[in-house]
Amino acid sequence: MAEKFNASAIAINWLLAAGTLTLALTLVPWAIASEMIGRRTVMMLSLFLLPFTGMAMLLTDSLLMLTLARGVMGVSLAGFAAVAVAYMAEEFTPKALVLAVGGYISANSLGGITGRLYGGFVTEYWGREVAVVGMAMLSFLGVFLVNRLLPQQQYFTPKKGQFRTHSKQVIEHLKRRVLGVAMLIGGLNFALFVNLYTVMGFRLVAPPYSLSISLTSMIFLCYLSGTITAKLSGRWSQVYSPIKGMVIGTTVSVTGMWIASFDSLYTMIIGLLFISSGAFFTHSLAYAWVSQKAKTAKATATALYLVHYYVGGSLGGFYLVACRQYGDWFGVLAGGMALYALIYLLIWRLHVCTKFELQEHE
Repeated sequence: MAEKFNASAIAINWLLAAGTLTLALTLVPWAIASEMIGRRTVMMLSLFLLPFTGMAMLLTDSLLMLTLARGVMGVSLAGFAAVAVAYMAEEFTPKALVLAVGGYISANSLGGITGRLYGGFVTEYWGREVAVVGMAMLSFLGVFLVNRLLPQQQYFTPKKGQFRTHSKQVIEHLKRRVLGVAMLIGGLNFALFVNLYTVMGFRLVAPPYSLSISLTSMIFLCYLSGTITAKLSGRWSQVYSPIKGMVIGTTVSVTGMWIASFDSLYTMIIGLLFISSGAFFTHSLAYAWVSQKAKTAKATATALYLVHYYVGGSLGGFYLVACRQYGDWFGVLAGGMALYALIYLLIWRLHVCTKFELQEHE
């Protein structure tokens, strides 16, 4: 896209940021809607809209209009993302929930891998239009399967006409530090994870590597390590402290960033494997933490987590791309370390807030 529109990396980043930013801004409204009309209804409506918004990208060849179409796609996707974990939290036992969330995030990472590889190869050999049509067809198939297989909700009753009540619950969630701090951890974690991949992509297509788009998209196979650790996070939290797990996950990620700094394709791949492993482990633990600690309106709580998550992904792109543009990879290292240090500080704060809340209950 940067070559096609002769645009800078920061300008092209809006194609990613538009989708994640609008997704973030509409998560809470979708979550509140699910409190009034039901989780399953919202999820199915969201999934049904996705292929149509994808096809809308074929109607224009303007960077601005493509960016707007991506924004609409973010709104469409937000409905499913906002309430999926809340649906599981209400239908599953606490033990099953942590395993299910790990599996859900593993599936997300597999979707990320598939979409990136599919988009990279199909676009290079057959064009963007073929890639978009194919993805829309896959989306329609997905909607059909989910509608057929997803059970009706048994342990939740929609409550209509309580918009003000649900809005107050948003404020209550944000006031609870054990939730708010975990949400900030998730946002910073995603800001680093997804955008370290972005800057690595620009690094690989530029000299001296000058890799093709299809070959560069292969780096997203490194998501597979995150697929594994997301699944393992559920088992970790059953035995050990989720907060300690977040420390470990963050440490693995920051180690990966430094390994990827070496000018070798092998070390870059190893570094990305570490980044994915740690980031997905931390994300899974923080996501499940918010869902478990929320006392009421779980859909709103998990939606708020994802607001932080996707806002972090949106703004983090401009931050790390600018770090690379003005300081090359050393700028990325410096900027990345600043955010990782902040994550460590927030994890310590989460530990303190948790102890304080337990003492209050005692």
